[in-house]
Amino acid sequence: MRIGLCNEVLAALPLERQCEYAAALGYDGLEIAPFTLDDAPERITTAQAARIRATVESFGLVVTGLHWLLVRPEGLSLTDPDAALRERTLQVMERLVGLCAELGGAVLVHGSPRQRAVAPGEDKATALGRLQEGLARAARAAAAHGLVYCIEPLSRHETEVVNTIEEAAGLVRAMNEPALRTMLDCSAAGLAESAPVPELIDRWLPTGLIGHVQVNDPNRRAPGQGEMRFAPILAALKRHAYAGAIGVEPFDYVPDGPGAAAFAAGYLRGLREALDC
Repeated sequence: MRIGLCNEVLAALPLERQCEYAAALGYDGLEIAPFTLDDAPERITTAQAARIRATVESFGLVVTGLHWLLVRPEGLSLTDPDAALRERTLQVMERLVGLCAELGGAVLVHGSPRQRAVAPGEDKATALGRLQEGLARAARAAAAHGLVYCIEPLSRHETEVVNTIEEAAGLVRAMNEPALRTMLDCSAAGLAESAPVPELIDRWLPTGLIGHVQVNDPNRRAPGQGEMRFAPILAALKRHAYAGAIGVEPFDYVPDGPGAAAFAAGYLRGLREALDC
């Protein structure tokens, strides 16, 4: 089971230093937030992507995938009434799919709660319909590159649209796009789901609808820095032969980004060794 670090945790460092530090801590890869690479990540050229990939791989790491897709450029939305803005957002998404492929990644995680918000004066059904249109196009682009595109369930504190794995799974099934999946974010699941995370894994992983897993505590800190127990979570992933990466994605960095990354690496590597997964 590969452990990837979501690289915005180390965003204060140049990419080369991020890679050096993550490799020294024993991470297997980086899950990259495109805005950490450029304020206009959709403009990253194929040649620039090749250099980024070479930098990551020179430290024995891989790019596991991309997340936080629509932070930059600012002002994007899949659910805004403005059709031109939605088209611009879709063009960015399609380029990020290509970027992920060029970097050697396997999965894109679509969280972006503000960019799927219900517009003032409209209803959730309208927002969901527009989101589906966007996801279908992104999923087709992902399929063309042999990638997986995941819609991330997020808690109601962040968005009204797609809050649980069941809702996301229903969306994926209804859309029937081969490259579209949902995913499990432990922090969001701890806030939005009624069942514990291991039970969610037992229910949903065998369906083939889970394309990725991110590990973090509901208190938004690194795994092991809160009340959620991750040994049963890793054991459940092992039980179902999960073969993807798990992405370490804290939001509240304690004591700081490098410190949170170090704590999570030691904690998760210890669990992985104990479980032999």
